[in-house]
Amino acid sequence: MRNPRLAGRYAKSLLTLSIDQNSLENVYQDIMFIRNILKANKDFLAILKSPVITSDKKQKIINAVIQNNVNPLTQAFINLLINKTRESNLEEIASAFISQYNELKNIHLVKITTATPLTKEMESLILNKIRQNPSMQNLELHTEVKDELIGGFKLEVGDVLIDATILRDLNDVKKQFKTNEYIHNIR
Repeated sequence: MRNPRLAGRYAKSLLTLSIDQNSLENVYQDIMFIRNILKANKDFLAILKSPVITSDKKQKIINAVIQNNVNPLTQAFINLLINKTRESNLEEIASAFISQYNELKNIHLVKITTATPLTKEMESLILNKIRQNPSMQNLELHTEVKDELIGGFKLEVGDVLIDATILRDLNDVKKQFKTNEYIHNIR
């Protein structure tokens, strides 16, 4: 069950504590590591969300996976989540932490979705265009390839979406034909 308020609170607590202990960058790397594990291994996520598996077993499994790979603050935080039976929210808490970290560091996520992979020249051209806005200097680029777009690109920066894909153009033409926009309605 999604719980953004809970995730935000736990993430903010971890962020504040890591700043107080001068280990923000280490904790950020740990959270990225954990998020990548959760994304790559759906079985691990299923274990965390399982009501059948006891907290003790979950703690042993998590410790086996992340032991010696995270700093003590991150380890203590995960143990706290297990003790409070919030381990099922770990993925959501990790995402909230990363969002809050990006906001703190003024890092803007840029997502480009294309039908074919972008060249490095095109990536740098797009990023340089976005950086012309003085408030958008720190950018983190995520690229994705979806064949169904046919051509063009989708660009997402924060809450702004620019959809310049052939698929969207074809859907617009299809909609125009369905609604007969160019033919006057005759009674």
